[in-house]
Amino acid sequence: MSITEDQYKKAASDLGVSVAAIKAVAEVESNGSGFISSTGQPKILFERHIMYKQLVKNGLQAVADEALKTHPTVVNKTAGGYKGGVNEWLRLDEAVDLDRKSALESCSWGAFQIMGFYWKTLGYSSIQDLVNAAYSGDAGQLDMFVRFIKANPGIVKAMKNLDWASVAKQYNGVNYAKNKYDVKLRDAYKKYS
Repeated sequence: MSITEDQYKKAASDLGVSVAAIKAVAEVESNGSGFISSTGQPKILFERHIMYKQLVKNGLQAVADEALKTHPTVVNKTAGGYKGGVNEWLRLDEAVDLDRKSALESCSWGAFQIMGFYWKTLGYSSIQDLVNAAYSGDAGQLDMFVRFIKANPGIVKAMKNLDWASVAKQYNGVNYAKNKYDVKLRDAYKKYS
């Protein structure tokens, strides 16, 4: 990542956590880069179960129900179907054909893998504003992260206390242990400390 040490220090100061803690999250969430090297696009992970929920939330229940049958790889009641890397963009393209807003809200974006549906909570004027921040560069993605952490005081507290299980649970969900997110965060933190 091309985030400067000064940018990391400012983010750490804004959050009241260590630089090492922020670097640990960046490394675990996206292997240290927020962009796909071959295309220059932000890294995303498309969540088909979130797409179903967002379609319903956005008043498109009929579309959601039909897409369960016609587009189960991008609209589903269960997580899965991940392809990784640039192939996640192919899944997003398919979902955009159903409903652009719901599709963009159903991805995690950039180095810190911030879910699109948080756009309003994070102070963006629209989902497109959040997507533009993800495209804007590493500093824009770091700003997304700072906004997300500020909106989640429990994560701030856990990062301050180096409680990696709590960070992982709040950041990645209750199944965090399946992917050893807490262990990965702890190990990455030790590396940057």
